Amino acid sequence: MATDLPDTPSSQQLADRYAALWTEPDPGVRREAIERLWAEGGVHLLHPPVEAREAAARVGFPEPVLEARGYRELELRVARAYEEFVAPGGFTFRARPDAVRLRDVVRFGWEMVPVDGGEPVGGGQEFVVLDADGRITADYQFPWL
Repeated sequence: MATDLPDTPSSQQLADRYAALWTEPDPGVRREAIERLWAEGGVHLLHPPVEAREAAARVGFPEPVLEARGYRELELRVARAYEEFVAPGGFTFRARPDAVRLRDVVRFGWEMVPVDGGEPVGGGQEFVVLDADGRITADYQFPWL
């Protein structure tokens, strides 16, 4: 099994930076974080919630996938998630302490938790594929709510 390269963040550091991005209030800082985390042209693929998958299947899309590609689309995706879940003040995101790496793939869990404490109200699994510089080329997100 491959370990983290000396010049790249550890798997857990990557997971922590990833989760922190989704809670960052400053749009400029978010954009910089996106550029540090993802390769140019990187893609974020989201396995939609059950309701969205069922609605898509009813109109002939049996395996819907939501996709954001490139810095501009990633920035919009992160901003919308921030506006919906974090900005109102009720929730924050955190990485679970379970990040592992196998060659160029890192898997980790994340949780959406109330800012005042308590049990997670959502979360998911992330599988990210890294380039030679340790930046994300493909990000596969499987949320649970």
